[in-house]
Amino acid sequence: MTISIESKFLGAMLGAALGDAVGALAARYPDKETLIRHVDASSCLNYTADTVMAVALAEHILDKRDVNTQGLGDKFLEHFRDKPWERQGAKAPQLYTIVKQERVGYIYAARRLFGGEGSFGNGAAMRVTPVGLFFHRSPGLYAKAQASAEVTHTHPVGIDGAAVFARALAMMVDANPQRPFSPHAFVEDLIGFARTDVIKRQLALVVELLEKQTDPEEAARQIGNRVIVQESMPLALFCFLHFPRSYLECLLDSILLGGKRQAMGAMVGAVSGAYLGLESISEVWRNKLEDNLHIETLARELAARAP
Repeated sequence: MTISIESKFLGAMLGAALGDAVGALAARYPDKETLIRHVDASSCLNYTADTVMAVALAEHILDKRDVNTQGLGDKFLEHFRDKPWERQGAKAPQLYTIVKQERVGYIYAARRLFGGEGSFGNGAAMRVTPVGLFFHRSPGLYAKAQASAEVTHTHPVGIDGAAVFARALAMMVDANPQRPFSPHAFVEDLIGFARTDVIKRQLALVVELLEKQTDPEEAARQIGNRVIVQESMPLALFCFLHFPRSYLECLLDSILLGGKRQAMGAMVGAVSGAYLGLESISEVWRNKLEDNLHIETLARELAARAP
């Protein structure tokens, strides 16, 4: 049975937000059975900063049919004013203060926060899901992902990690789970899409570890699972490819490895949801997700309006 584009968009958007929320819980309950028990007992699953920004990014894309760095920064600021500052990370107040007081663009301000080099954390990759979905057939996907990243992440590796993950999502939107799927060909495509040597090397390591049938724990030791995107993004892809047929197993596989668990959950949840569709995600868990109806509406509109 072919999975609809709408189901894939819903799977990616809700899968990412739910992965973020469950990943945040895993920091408190790092045991599988205990974690599942607490998720089942929770009345609301709250997501973190990067889902707030992914929601803002989806709203921006629907409004502009494009990604404009300055406009997106203003959309982030709008959400920042509505939510506690913790929901966009510790650097957010500094970013907005520089933009307002010095009357400069977000790219310049973002560079100021990291000594002129820019961030290569995984935040831009965590929130890039709406870009990978809406522009999944656009030859300008890299540029759109770059524009979405540069509001806060101006380092070439930070940009590249977000763009490569957007490409991974785009490929999964067009993939049919009922047909043969080659993890090797999938990652080789991403290596060709990447522009930085460090991301290319880490993706090549993913291929090597998959061919050796390496378990996730050992993969995490070799790839790394710190918050830097050249570790967490390739590891998220490894976890997805390790359990490509199950959203739940894929999610748990990733967030129980340690590191920034909500980041892993968001990335794994997005790519697995884009591949398997909405039906692969527990309806009971989905209904507990914070603002689930708004995220669902955004996903449906992205699917309906995507070029």
